[in-house]
Amino acid sequence: MLRQFLCFNASPPSASSSILCFSSNRNRKPLVFLGSPQVSATVLDALLNASGAPDSLFEVAAIVTQPPSRKDRGKKVLPSPLAQHALDRGFPSDLIFTPARAGEDMFLSSLRALQPELCITAAYGNILPSKFLNIPTLGTVNIHPSLLPLYRGAAPVQRALQDGVKETGVSLAFTVRALDAGPVIASQRLEIDDQIKAPDLLALLFSEGSKLLIHQLPSIFDGSAKLKAQSQDDSKATLAPKISPEESWLSFDQEAVVLHNKDGLELELKL
Repeated sequence: MLRQFLCFNASPPSASSSILCFSSNRNRKPLVFLGSPQVSATVLDALLNASGAPDSLFEVAAIVTQPPSRKDRGKKVLPSPLAQHALDRGFPSDLIFTPARAGEDMFLSSLRALQPELCITAAYGNILPSKFLNIPTLGTVNIHPSLLPLYRGAAPVQRALQDGVKETGVSLAFTVRALDAGPVIASQRLEIDDQIKAPDLLALLFSEGSKLLIHQLPSIFDGSAKLKAQSQDDSKATLAPKISPEESWLSFDQEAVVLHNKDGLELELKL
């Protein structure tokens, strides 16, 4: 069942503001952005700001995010952080889609109607099936906070900190059915401060990733990015599964370096 976003404690944007910022321009290529947590708002801001330029190649035609969920011990139903950020910027609520699954037929029908040339994902949090990936003519590009093929999966930043690596980065890669395994368009390396925490590193990587994306968008739209994108070496791939509850404890029986690396994850201390 398709869910379109409903405004919670927010007034809809006025007609004038919608026309000014988000009116459809047939000369611009429609782009759909997918994200959910607050960190993905950095990427949305970069796209909206770039699309507002007079010579922009694209417009943000729609946003896809996780459905509203209950917060504050179930007392309130609130939008995803990205949806709330988009509303605060005046993005039309009827162009914010919140399907429970990205493979829902009604959602896919609405997506096809937009005729997107490109989809961009940044921490969306839902699996994208083939019938979704087949819709945008130029494909789907993901911002992944690691140097692919390293740390494929849901927790690349946490796993990098846990491993005590001195360098990480962010990658732009085409999305394929296999997890984080698509051809890499570009990447940006970043040295890790040994005192940095996972939320701060994640924010930094998505900030750098948004700049990288804006720089690469012209080549993505003209098709040259697909030609130059490098296939990943699967033999060098490492996985970054979600942190389990069992891993969320610190024990003083562990070595000091292990405790230090786990501390960056901001986990709970077990005495």
